[in-house]
This record gives sequence, C-alpha cells and structure tokens, in this order.
Amino acid sequence: MGQFTNLQAADGFTLPAYVAEPDGKPRAAIVVLQEIFGVNSHIRAVADRFAAEGYLAVAPATFERVKPGVELGYLDTDMAAGFELKTAVDALPGAGVLPDIQAAIDHAARLSGGGKVGIVGFCWGGLLAWKAACLLTGLSAALPYYGGGITSEGEIARQPQCPVMAHFGDQDHWIPMDGIEAFKKAHPEVAVHVYAAHHGFNCDQRGSYDEAAAQLARQRSLAFLADQLG
Repeated sequence: MGQFTNLQAADGFTLPAYVAEPDGKPRAAIVVLQEIFGVNSHIRAVADRFAAEGYLAVAPATFERVKPGVELGYLDTDMAAGFELKTAVDALPGAGVLPDIQAAIDHAARLSGGGKVGIVGFCWGGLLAWKAACLLTGLSAALPYYGGGITSEGEIARQPQCPVMAHFGDQDHWIPMDGIEAFKKAHPEVAVHVYAAHHGFNCDQRGSYDEAAAQLARQRSLAFLADQLG
C-alpha cells in the first residue's frame, strides 16, 4: 500500500500524488496518469501493482488545479463529472497540467535514486502520457492506453522524445480505427497494439473491462519497461 505526498510544480502550485514504493531498491520509476475519474482506487491499484514489480510508482492528481480531492467511480454521473473537470483543465492557460506531470517525473527520479522514469496513462491520462513523451523531460519510456485525442491531427503531428508503446481497442467508440491507422502510419517508431476490446478495457472496475486484453497489454507493457528502464 502506498501513501499520498505533496509535489510542487515549477510555478509553485502544490498537488498531491499517490506514491507506491517497492520492497528494496527500485529497479526504476513509473508515473501513473489518471483517467477522468481522479486518483481513485483503480489508479492506486495500478500504482501498487507496478510497485509489486519492483518499480517506484507516482500517481499525480492532475485535476487538482481545477478541483481538489477528486475521486470518482464509473457511473454515468461520474462520467459526466469527469468530462466537466477535463474540460476545465483543457481551458487552463499556458501549459495546463504539464508542469504537474513534470513535477511527478522529477519526484519519481529522486525517490528512485536517479533511476530511469517511464510514464503510463489511461484514457485522458493516455493522452497526457503521449504529450509528456513529446514535450517533457526525464522520460525513458511512455505507455499510453486508449488515449482519447492521440489520433487527432494536432497530436499525431507531435514527435516523441522517448520510446513509446500504445494500446488501443478496436471497438473503442471514442477512438475510431481510421484514427489509429493514421497514428500508426505517422509513427512507425511507436509500437502500436490493437485489441478486440472497448475503451477502458484495462480497468477491472468498468463494464468494458476485458481480462484477456488487459493481461496481454500488461505482459507487453512490463516487457517494454524492462527493456527501456531495466
């Protein structure tokens, strides 16, 4: 089990982050980026599972600038509330929440003793993981899962600064297959995996959870992290 700590972004903003530490010296570090539901029990469980694999995991609260203490479930009302908060984040001036993610990357590097840092994100966090791979410093690997918006023209135009493995579902009504194909064509350097699954297939608290797809994506992700981070 991890615990929350406070991070400070470069502009002085303070935000909480859930930190899960492994037994013994970390092999490396992972920043875990939330969906639109906050650093809820699912995201904390994801961080805990990475810690069990020997990684130090840091999950920053990326809604903190617009509403503190967000922890939602997966009902329709939660979805509506999460979209409203995401819209508010998108309206933030300047770099938005990217400084908060940079603070998490830097904190993860320090706590892991200067080890390499990777980043994983789900849904909205998948989009943020892609942006972080393209725009932030200190990353050695990125794993966006079904990142809504990644396949937009503006995001496809970005260039990652670290190795990336991306996971998508072929039945995802938020991310059509033609967008995934356009992303693959523009980024042959990215390892793109597509599963017979819906949006949110990795989350065992959602109706769209697909155990087979989630397990295969996890196996591929852990192998990728082992190659890139050690």
